[in-house]
Amino acid sequence: MKNIKNVKYALVAVITIIFIIVMNIGCVENQKRRFGNMKLSSSAFEDNMSIPSEYTCDGADVSPPLSFSNVPNSTKSLALIMDDPDAPAGTWVHWLVWNIPANKTGFSKGENVTFPQGKNDFGNLRYGGPCPPSGVHHYYFKLYALDITLDLNKGSTKEQLESAISGHIIEEAQLIGTYER
Repeated sequence: MKNIKNVKYALVAVITIIFIIVMNIGCVENQKRRFGNMKLSSSAFEDNMSIPSEYTCDGADVSPPLSFSNVPNSTKSLALIMDDPDAPAGTWVHWLVWNIPANKTGFSKGENVTFPQGKNDFGNLRYGGPCPPSGVHHYYFKLYALDITLDLNKGSTKEQLESAISGHIIEEAQLIGTYER
């Protein structure tokens, strides 16, 4: 009887390990799918490099030029989120834009964005540049290729945007800039 019990425990352990491995493989495959060939870049700064002060609260506080490339053919629209996870009170939202046409290749410096924008943590419906209280902060620009056009009210929050795009992301690209005052 004791041997049967030990075999049961061993079997449960093996099944659990197999489940964990399969789930991790699925996550890796999903990550590969989501971060594919699509690119997000800026002529103003390189990935993981400093954002020039012109694009911050210490300068003109205009949005930097952004370029989108290798957008998947099946994309119906794009969404962009810019946030700062280093903020003292938690992740600070700087910019939310959605229903960007799939054929748009980027934004010019300080472009007057006419697509729906969400409310950033400054309380505005526009770009709000880096303005950290102290230390080096990282600003994540995340571009999402979506299989739908969103039915989302302008002024929506990041949480509402993330909920709306959940399950509809074909691919995503990321650009990180840093800034210190």
